[in-house]
Amino acid sequence: MEDKFGGHVLAIPYPAQGHINPLLQFSKRLASKGLKVTLANTIFISKSLPLKSSGSVQFDTISDGYDEEGFAQAESIAAYLARMEAEGSRTLIELITKYNNSPHPINCIIYDPFLPWALDVAKQFGLASAAFFTQTCTVNYIYYMHYHGGDVTSIPGLHMLEPQDLPSYFSVPGSYPAYLEMVMNQYSNLHEADFIFANSFYKLEQQVVDSMSKVCRMLTIGPTIPSTYLDNRIEDNKEYGVNLYKIDSVCSDWLNSKPPGSVIYVAFGSMANLSHKQMEELALGLKGSGFYFLWVVKESEKAKLPPNFIEELELEISTSTSTSEDGGKGKGLMVTWSPQLEVLSNEAVGCFFTHGGWNSTIEALSLGVPMIVMPQWTDQPTNSKLVQDVWKVGVRVKVDHHHHYHDANNITDENGIVAREEIESCIRKVMEGEAAIEMKKNAEKWKSLAIEAVSDGGTSDTDIHEFLSKLTTATA
Repeated sequence: MEDKFGGHVLAIPYPAQGHINPLLQFSKRLASKGLKVTLANTIFISKSLPLKSSGSVQFDTISDGYDEEGFAQAESIAAYLARMEAEGSRTLIELITKYNNSPHPINCIIYDPFLPWALDVAKQFGLASAAFFTQTCTVNYIYYMHYHGGDVTSIPGLHMLEPQDLPSYFSVPGSYPAYLEMVMNQYSNLHEADFIFANSFYKLEQQVVDSMSKVCRMLTIGPTIPSTYLDNRIEDNKEYGVNLYKIDSVCSDWLNSKPPGSVIYVAFGSMANLSHKQMEELALGLKGSGFYFLWVVKESEKAKLPPNFIEELELEISTSTSTSEDGGKGKGLMVTWSPQLEVLSNEAVGCFFTHGGWNSTIEALSLGVPMIVMPQWTDQPTNSKLVQDVWKVGVRVKVDHHHHYHDANNITDENGIVAREEIESCIRKVMEGEAAIEMKKNAEKWKSLAIEAVSDGGTSDTDIHEFLSKLTTATA
């Protein structure tokens, strides 16, 4: 069979799981259209990630200058980013040169805009270039406006944003200066990129995409979740292919024993770091709600749970018989890792209690699961605003500002604590009553629009084809 589209694309993700996954999925989607795609992780990531060459996508490496332990090895965020730029540029030049002396020279680079230097290298070689944003168009628009000195509180389709709806760099000024600088640097040379991709879909953020396209054409190509859960047009595409964490498969067995829509799935992403007090309130709120819950808690976070919490759960599970109407017993399962897409697509799950990171949010939207959002930092506050007020598929928890618990490691420290009563009340809103039915209906609507977008002739599919035909013409 003749390749429909010629060319060899090199994809360069930012070295974090939440950035690698979407770009890897997008790479698989491009490969399914006949492109040759190579994804280059850092040496450290490639050592710690069991990435199987998934037939269609090849893997290679560049260096961030920290090959032994990655980010953990750096003395500060700023030091990491500076060294990654120097070493990354040098090793990317070597990598492109290697391929240019092979039968498959690179003709396009797709890069994460957290790495603007990758675009500079692409330009140096005269290659086509594409920025791949892993956050919502709304958040990109807010950052873009800020970069160009515009008003970040007035966003199309969102009326006025309150401070707590903005990315945390604005609502908590000075919180992570090096990351804020990185986020702003995304726009330093963006106008030089030939294409701009966003992991979203047109109908989800129509007004923002239209407004943004007046200044730069945004190609919405998402959701980049494995095809099996959407249009099912890519062979063998059920896994992300990337998990930095260990696997355990008790989840689906447990879920399959529960009634449809009866379980709260609780997971705060690979980066989450809640305070002791917050973990305790969450545990008591979940337990107090009386609903079934499946909670993902990393080994390192377990010490923050109330005393005997895990033991009591395990005891309940071992003593509740399959026939008993639990009556508050055997209600919770705690795991250190979960196959998230599999869990979200299980019909027992009635809601997703999440930090509102964009990957988790778009997965829930794509699988029709309503959400309770407890945002921590970066883009999560804005995502939770969209979930509650624009897409109307969930609620954002309210923070109690009267209690200040100081915890040096906790990002949300200045934002107070979400109390157990608030957690219970949010669970009820999303799990029972009229409003819950409405949220579920909306969630189903976005699910069908997500599938439509990536299916043949959908908006994301069309945007991908626009890229492919322009790329083919440009490199012919």
